[in-house]
Amino acid sequence: MTSPYRVLVTGSRDWHDDRAVWHAIAVTILEQAPAATPVVVVHGACPHGADAHASAWAHLARADGRRPVAEERHPADWQQHGKAAGFRRNAEMVALGADVCLAFIRNGSRGASHTAALAEQAGIPVRRYTA
Repeated sequence: MTSPYRVLVTGSRDWHDDRAVWHAIAVTILEQAPAATPVVVVHGACPHGADAHASAWAHLARADGRRPVAEERHPADWQQHGKAAGFRRNAEMVALGADVCLAFIRNGSRGASHTAALAEQAGIPVRRYTA
């Protein structure tokens, strides 16, 4: 079995441009993932912004059926980790590995910037989109 192509999506909660997220994911997969390779879209499970757009893309891509697509959600545990929860979650997502990180950074988002920096340190190629 072929290892899935892992796309880590990180982004601002107030990233409103769903088309930018969808386009970036689709183009990245078309350019980078070999045909018929399963895809896993990894994100922080925020119900708003870039994470929500990535989740919607994964749902529609799964329904389309052209290629196997899975979604890997990593919600932050705010109750257990308090203010550090988002940063801990980001580090965990990066530690699990990815083939690429797509970072959608609006107004200098600390969380998305943090994840992108961790991904770069881990040797994961990062594509940044800003608004």
